[in-house]
Amino acid sequence: MANLDMIETTETSSRSAKSSPAQSHVPKVAIAGVSGYAGGELARLLLRHPGMEGTAPMLLGRTSETASEAVPTLESIHPQLTGIGAEATHPIEPFHWDRIADAGIEILFLALPHEQSREWAPEAIKRGIRVIDLSGAWRLQEDRNRAVYKLHDADPQAAAKLQGEAVFGCPELHREEIRTARLVANPGCYSTSIILGLAPLVRAEVVDLECGIVSDSKSGVSGAGKAPTSKTHFMYAADNLSAYSVFGHRHTGELLEQLCLTPDQIQFTPHLLPIPRGILSTIYLRLKQPGSATAIQDMFRNFYQDSPMVRLHTTPQLPQIQHVVRTNFCDIGFALAEDGRRLVIVSCLDNLLKGAAGQAVQNMNLMCGWKEEEGLL
Repeated sequence: MANLDMIETTETSSRSAKSSPAQSHVPKVAIAGVSGYAGGELARLLLRHPGMEGTAPMLLGRTSETASEAVPTLESIHPQLTGIGAEATHPIEPFHWDRIADAGIEILFLALPHEQSREWAPEAIKRGIRVIDLSGAWRLQEDRNRAVYKLHDADPQAAAKLQGEAVFGCPELHREEIRTARLVANPGCYSTSIILGLAPLVRAEVVDLECGIVSDSKSGVSGAGKAPTSKTHFMYAADNLSAYSVFGHRHTGELLEQLCLTPDQIQFTPHLLPIPRGILSTIYLRLKQPGSATAIQDMFRNFYQDSPMVRLHTTPQLPQIQHVVRTNFCDIGFALAEDGRRLVIVSCLDNLLKGAAGQAVQNMNLMCGWKEEEGLL
């Protein structure tokens, strides 16, 4: 199981990966926004997914990306994916609802800007298509937290109703709700690393919230998306480390809602690392009562005993980004001070996989009744 030491976890996961999903129905799947980093990773995972039985996902681009006479292909945008899947090339078609309906699409991944996902998800649901949204459009239930995205709804009443049924797509916390959901809102990459690091202890009510929690989180440049900016081009990011969005990062609302915290109980500060991908969150907290490393270890193991995508390090070992890059694992470790109260948790993941596309496929697996880790090992 994934909550044992890392060697045993890897061996067990490898055994489970050998069996393909028992199924009588292969879902028809589409990806909207395949040109981005997360969309490209989604295509790679689905083209190799054993549950898809060689059926390629429908690849959809934005209108502006597919308006030229020459139809772009997945391989022309992501050359590293050449040769993956049964077909020599995979065309990227312009997004159109009639095209999606004619193809009989049952699950639609939205790897799009927040505003576009907020507009398209209700239409997909209306057409009987289940949605897995990788943006922040549907993650947050409270208006004050969602305000950071500045979203506008053409039909506020309908959007509010759909928002109420959207499931936060963290399998480790909402596994059963995801199985039957029509709309799954994939968590943010930073928030996934912090929530998974904190949830066992916060839910056990052993954290001294009056002392507050501090999460010092660092991400690779791909977390900012594919479009270049003045802060993500090579000359700025290389040989540099910078903090940003202090007291205002849009993933903060996810921490508050999923961990049931107030803004004064947690401080999250993101940093930009000069690496392509990966996140490391170092989380500082104080326990209400002195505890032991064994007791803390048991809390994590019990909480994640049925979570194949979480790997726990045995203290004092701590995870590193290089151990999780290009995997769908979240690695968690901790160090407890001699006083038994000061605790440091380290949580690592790949922001494009467990923090985006991989977690989206994990959610799809649950929605299809497959093993959670299918196609991810």
